[in-house]
Amino acid sequence: MSTLEIQAVEPRLSSKNVSNLNPALSRDSGQISTRETQMLQAISDYIRSGETEAESLGLEIEHFVVDGNGNQIPFDEISYLVNQVGRDLGAEILHTDGHAVGYLTDKYSITLEPSCQFEISINPYQELYEIERVYQEFLSLWEPLLEARGYRIVTRGVLPSVEQGLDPDKIPLSPKKRYKYMDSYFRESGKFGKYMMRSSASTQVSIDYRSEEDLVKKLRILQKISPILMIIMENKSDEASTLPGIPDKPHLLRIQEWEDLDPARTGFYPNSLDPDFGYGKIADVVLHTPLILLTDKGWTGYVGSKTGADLIADGTVYLNESETIRRKKLIEHFISMGFFHFRIKKYIEIRVADSVPIRKALGYAALLKGIVYSRSNLDILDRELADVDDLEKIQDAVSAIESEGENAVIYQGKTAAEWAIYLVGLAWNSLSESEKEYLVHV
Repeated sequence: MSTLEIQAVEPRLSSKNVSNLNPALSRDSGQISTRETQMLQAISDYIRSGETEAESLGLEIEHFVVDGNGNQIPFDEISYLVNQVGRDLGAEILHTDGHAVGYLTDKYSITLEPSCQFEISINPYQELYEIERVYQEFLSLWEPLLEARGYRIVTRGVLPSVEQGLDPDKIPLSPKKRYKYMDSYFRESGKFGKYMMRSSASTQVSIDYRSEEDLVKKLRILQKISPILMIIMENKSDEASTLPGIPDKPHLLRIQEWEDLDPARTGFYPNSLDPDFGYGKIADVVLHTPLILLTDKGWTGYVGSKTGADLIADGTVYLNESETIRRKKLIEHFISMGFFHFRIKKYIEIRVADSVPIRKALGYAALLKGIVYSRSNLDILDRELADVDDLEKIQDAVSAIESEGENAVIYQGKTAAEWAIYLVGLAWNSLSESEKEYLVHV
């Protein structure tokens, strides 16, 4: 059947149709159709097209917009403001399901996340001061506007009222089909879907890669140091707060929410420490991650645990060779439904940090720049962490930090705090004098 014939039925799930493993790890690779092979190649080519010598950084920060009681701004109100501000700026207004949900300028974009988390995505720049300048322009525009209506911008990994015990079910979702479908799905796939969607916010940094080999090396090292990055960038309201039912883990609450969201699309990138990992295996993961929903030709419908490969096999997705733009949009949608700690697009999106104020976010960006854009630092860390040779060892480090914070002993008998000092020292040695000023805020 054609894409437009998909029935937009309400989600009806049972635990048996939610995999406990990413399907890319267990499917029979001997059963691959020609159309699936073509899509795998298209995804691989898409990732390859991101190769660049630019060495730029992209920064995204999700914010909570709350009133004096800590309640988030209603969707209708923030959507109205987004539409008005976007029009005043002459920006392109972004719509979903008939609602204004963001705008796009030549420097940054604004989008509304599931429960009106207010995200700015700053275009890639090579210099940190340019990222800072763009963010300050955004803040000087929006802060007075929101304050005049009785709201303030808050950066935290978890919405403070939820961290203090509010049931996330009392927080409404934005009226997008996408979020309704995801919310229903995640109630069956794990324990903390309603927490992730309604009360989590992050800081994300994107970095470039020069080649397949460079991507693999950077991802390998970033995943190994990610437990340290997580605790460096933890941002809680209450030092002692924990998630319900997990009283012995007072750290990395946002990470814990994601870990127990849906094992088919979260955690560390499947197979990424394998010796033959590369564009092909990335494409395999992308095409075999359950989609929950399909967005195609401006239409969104529920597909449950079906993957891109499933939709190709059953004829739901059928592409002519000439449909290059549609193919690109489908690939981007498939990628967007994987919520791993690192998302691979035409760049590596680093998703392990809590939402933090801009000074700390810039310090974090400086830390990453000093590591990933220094070939000598990459080589040093590759040697230092060679014995961290499987993803379980990295996850063990995360789990230890969730319980003990920066005092957790993780790699080589050193604590997370000792590793953090070491990473900052490596970055310091490779940054310019002006960039070192940002690093002191991390």
